[in-house]
Formats: sequence, structure tokens, C-alpha cells
Amino acid sequence: MRRIGRRDIVAAILIALLAGAVFTSPPLQTLQGLSLDILTAMRGKLVSDRRDPATSPVVVVAIDGETYDTPPFKGSPTLTWTREIGRVLGSITEGGAKVIGFDVIFPSSIEQSEIPFGDAPLGSRMKGFDRDYLIALRQLSDSGKLVLGEILSNDHPDRPYRAQQLAVKNNIRALNVHTDPDDVIRRMPLSFAIDGKPVPAMAIELAARALGTTPGTEPSGAMQLSGYTIPSAIPNTLTLNFRGMGRDIPAYSFANLRACVEKGDRDFFRRAFEGKVVLLGTVLNFEDRKLTSMRLSGGYDGSPAPRCALPASAGTAQKARSDIAGVFVHATVVRNLIERDAVTELGFPARTILTIAFAAIIACAACMLAPSGAVIAWLALTAVYAGMAVVAFVHALALPLTEPALASLAALAMMIGYRFMLADRDERFLRKSFAFYLAPEVINTMVASGKMPALGGEMRNVTMFFSDLSGFSSIAETMTPGELVTLMNEYLSAMTDIIEGHGGYVDKYIGDSIVAMFGAPADDPAHARNAVRAALKCHETLADLNANNAAFAGHGLSHRIGLNSGEAVVGNIGSRRRFNYTVMSDTVNVASRLEGANKYYGTAIMASEATVAQTGDAFAWRELDAIRVQGRGEAIKVFEPLAERDGESAEQKKVTALYAEGLACWRAREFAKAVDAFDRLAKVDPPSSMFAKRARALVANPPPLEWTPVNTLEGK
Repeated sequence: MRRIGRRDIVAAILIALLAGAVFTSPPLQTLQGLSLDILTAMRGKLVSDRRDPATSPVVVVAIDGETYDTPPFKGSPTLTWTREIGRVLGSITEGGAKVIGFDVIFPSSIEQSEIPFGDAPLGSRMKGFDRDYLIALRQLSDSGKLVLGEILSNDHPDRPYRAQQLAVKNNIRALNVHTDPDDVIRRMPLSFAIDGKPVPAMAIELAARALGTTPGTEPSGAMQLSGYTIPSAIPNTLTLNFRGMGRDIPAYSFANLRACVEKGDRDFFRRAFEGKVVLLGTVLNFEDRKLTSMRLSGGYDGSPAPRCALPASAGTAQKARSDIAGVFVHATVVRNLIERDAVTELGFPARTILTIAFAAIIACAACMLAPSGAVIAWLALTAVYAGMAVVAFVHALALPLTEPALASLAALAMMIGYRFMLADRDERFLRKSFAFYLAPEVINTMVASGKMPALGGEMRNVTMFFSDLSGFSSIAETMTPGELVTLMNEYLSAMTDIIEGHGGYVDKYIGDSIVAMFGAPADDPAHARNAVRAALKCHETLADLNANNAAFAGHGLSHRIGLNSGEAVVGNIGSRRRFNYTVMSDTVNVASRLEGANKYYGTAIMASEATVAQTGDAFAWRELDAIRVQGRGEAIKVFEPLAERDGESAEQKKVTALYAEGLACWRAREFAKAVDAFDRLAKVDPPSSMFAKRARALVANPPPLEWTPVNTLEGK
């Protein structure tokens, strides 16, 4: 996972602000409606919310295809249906309906027909045809149980004809709908200004009469109905909640009810309409169809209600459609109001903040993760958020869905672009620069740490690693070029894998020599310990190669390793046209001298006291001597690593103890005792053999008083 810095955080915030502002801006307002459509569809598919239509407080009387195909309506103009409508309305009222609303408009009467009929217009011959219908309207209106509908328009208003207006007086309300820019109905108007005064819409009026109250206005401007503050994301509108996808509202065929009147089954009307709000409207496949927020999932024109007199028509099984009959839109509003179940949408500020917050989360994820991981994170977080939004929608709270999803996707793309163009340039350059020098896991660690090497040069505390094969020149003379290359490739590959596996960086190969450093370019606080472990492992691996690798057979290769820790200059060093990431300092020179010093003592690995100090108590050591290497006046104590702490053998512990005893005598000028101590190990321990010879020489020729126990090495 990539570490992020202050610049990345600022970039993520700016990207989230930009994406959130764009996707919640007015030009993309259709996304808010699309969120409602998707939430409605997801709730319908994922959450079982099928309510019993019998519990619905509102029912629909449908002038449907069955009505048009059933006598006496079949082949008759709708203007001639008014008498039958009046009879059915009377039976519905007697059945106990609370209020009846008209979603159909009769703008003219057959009594007004000017079609010639004989020697006079048809209308003059039909005088009095609507009398019973108008009387029924007057009676229902006077009892407060009838509301006719009208369409308000400056250009083409649509109102009931004059006689109906007089019959119902002021009981006429608007049927106008609120259509979004994409021609989808997701909200309905609550009131309309008529003669400068607010007049409730049809559904509001019906719900108010059913509840026995009148609409009011709160100080905030929101409409209130019987203690229920109607939520309005857009002023003076109600957001529709199609909880039952239309199937929670019973639909009675008008033809069946007319037959029921003929049958005289009053009990049926009581069972069907007692305490209900009734809406009369057309339910046809070609007229007054509305796109709503059910358009993605598909909605239904109500649920077929129980029958009274006529058998159900064949092939009446309903299928989900993208549009529904307009009367069910009004019926849904009435049910939402009575059950206090209208959808609550977040206002513009809250919607914008939520969108920006989600985009910021995704932007941060895109900043920390690889592009593929960021896409997976976007998918997972979007799915989780969508699940939360569906749960909230079950409780009639609509959280924005498409805006956060699209804004976060845009933020994801922008953040990936930002990383590619700006933030990750250094990382890509680093990976390219060190691809052939460092193990991929080391590069990954270096990138993840956030501490990049200063390619121009910097001071670092490092541990230098020098190795060289002993007597390799003479061995190489006995081999063919092919054999030599095979042997060297096998050896250098094995040693390099170990060095890189412990976090080291191979600076260069010089023939059979390896120059490596630990602590740069990858920052490693434990560079000294890792260098010692790598040296021990290299020594162990070379022994295994000698024993088991055919290319090494018969050569008995051995190597010397020198380790030294300290400050060094690391970076790109070279000419203007050609340079390499390398290291320079006295620390490097000392490590090189220690590698060569091994041949004086017969050891394989030699480390300076600076390296020992930085390893703490991680290893078991044997102090070898204090030496002065060529080109350096200051003496250095040198040590041989034996094994990990408490990992040395009993023989190693014995040798170390006796060697320490001999070294103490040597430094105390007790050369005879030193000879005795070193002689006990001389046959099995090359350093002890070397010291025994030096001690005998000083027994025979004692040094001057200013002598110091420091071995000055003449060669490299």
C-alpha cells in the first residue's frame, strides 16, 4: 500500500470537491431522479414489500378495456355513460366511501352536441339526459364526498362542462403533475396558486377530507396535514413512494361495478368501499400513461380487486410495464399522505456534502492503492453504500446514489491520472533506475516507506559488504572460458540473491568480487544486522555449492568478506553522460581493507567494531584483534561473527574463550602466556596459529616500552 503525503491529501480533497460539485450541479439534476429510479428498482427486487391491497386506504375504479368491451358501454360514446356513472357513484357512497375523486374530465355533455339528427341537433333531442348524473354530483358534493378534476393551463385548460361546475360548486381540484426534465414523474405538486391563493391539488384534497382535516402551512413553508409535515426536497412537491410497485392498490372494473348495481349487491359495495378514498379514472393501454420512478423495475396498474357480478375476463394477468395509468399516480399520493409514507430526500447541501465525502474516500483509496485495487475498492464501497441506501429507502429516506457513485468514479479516474502525471513520477523513475540492481521486494519496501533516495547524493548510515574469492586467479587459469563463465554466474547469482534477500544493494561486480551496501537506497534501520546475516548465509551457501553443485566440483572455492558501518555519500555518481548509483567514503575503504585482512588471520568474515556496535546483541562474536589498515592511521578493533545469538556451537564457545584469554595476555605484554593459550588452538584455528607465531617472536625479541597491541597491515 502506497503511503500518502500532504500533497496527495490536498489533491484528493480538491478532486473530491470538483467531482462532487460537478455531479450535483443543476445541469446534472437528472441524476437525482435516476437515484430514485434505481432505489425503487433495487428495493422492489431485494426487499419483499408486498402489502395486502385490502389494507389500502385508497382504491381505484377503473374505466378499463373490459368496460369498453362490455354492454351497455360497448360502442357507446363516453358522453352517454354519465347516467351509469351516477348510479355507480351512488352505490359507492352508500357503501361507506369517505370521498370520491375524478381523474376523468367530461368537458362537454351530449346535451350540447350539435351533430345534426333529423331536422334538429342531437343535443336538443337529448335535453335532460344528464339530469340524474348532475343531481348525483350535487348530492355528493354537498355532503363533501366528491371532488372533480381539472387541468390547469394558460393555453389549453381542461375543466368539467359548466353544468357540472355548478353542480359541485367549488369542489374541483387540479390533476396537474410535476414532470422532471427527463419526462418522468417522481414528485407531485401539493398546491396551485389560483387567483393568488394556494389551492390543494386533487390528491391533497382527497387525503385531507379522508382524515377530516384541512392542509396547513408551517413557518418553514412546508405543508402540514393532520400533524404530518410533508417532506419536500423541491418546494411544494411530494416525492412519490411506490412501495408496492402499484400492486398495493385495488382496481375495480367499472363494468363489473355497474353490473353489481344491476344485481343489487349492496354488501359488496360496503365490503369494497367502506372507509376508502375512491379515485375514478381510465386504465387503458394507450391513454393517460405516465413514466414514474418505477420505469426501471416496471410497475403495475393496481391489483385486480374481487369481482361482484361479471366473471374475470380471460387473459387479464398483469405484466410489469415501464409506465402506469395516471390515476395510480394520484392514488399513490393519497396513500403516501394517509400513511405518512412519502419519500424524504436530502436537500442540495446535504446531498452535495455526502457526494463529496464519498468521492474523497475513493480518491484517498486511489491514492494509496494500485489502480486495480482502487477499482476493486470503488466497486466494494459502492456496493456497500448502495446496500445502505436501499435499507434507508425501505424507511422512506432517499440517499443520493448515482451522484456519489459517478462522482467517486470520476475522482478515481482523476486521482489515477494525478498519480501517473505527478505523484508517481519519482516512483516510476526509481523503479526504472533500480530495476536491475535491487530485488523487487526491496524496491516495494523503499516506495512504501516514503523515503526515496536522493539520486543527486546524500549522506546515509550504511553497512558496506565486500567479498572476494580466495586464490581465484590460479583456479581460473585451469578452466575454459565457458566453464569459468558458468561458475561465476552460478556463484554471483547465489550470492546476489542472498544479499538482495536481506535488503542489500549490489553496487558492482569487480571480477569475482562483490561490492554491496545495506541501508541505501532502501532505508533500513537494521542494515548492520541484515549485512551480518547475509555474510553468514553467503558463507554457508558457498560450502553447499562446493559440495552439491557440479560447476564447483573439484575447485574448493572459498571467499573473504569484509563488513564496516558508518556514514557514506550515496547517489548518482559519474560523468555527465554516464553515471551509476554508488557509494563513496572512508567507510567503503575500511570495508575493502577488512575483506583483505581476512587472509592474514585465515578467517572468512571480518567486521569492524562499528558494525558490531550497530548489531546490538543479535550475534555471537569473537574479537580478533586491533588492526591498522593501509591508508588509515587510526586503529580498528575487528571481530568475527560466529552465529546468531545463542546459536554458536560448544566448540565455538570453547575456542572463543581460549582465544580471548590469549588476546588478553597479548595485550598485557604477557607473551609467553599468550603462546600457551594460542598453541592450544593453533592446529584447529588459523587466527590462533597466527597469534602464536607473533607471540613467540616477541618472546624472543620483546618490543619497546612504547609498543601498542595493534597489528599494522602492510598490504591491501
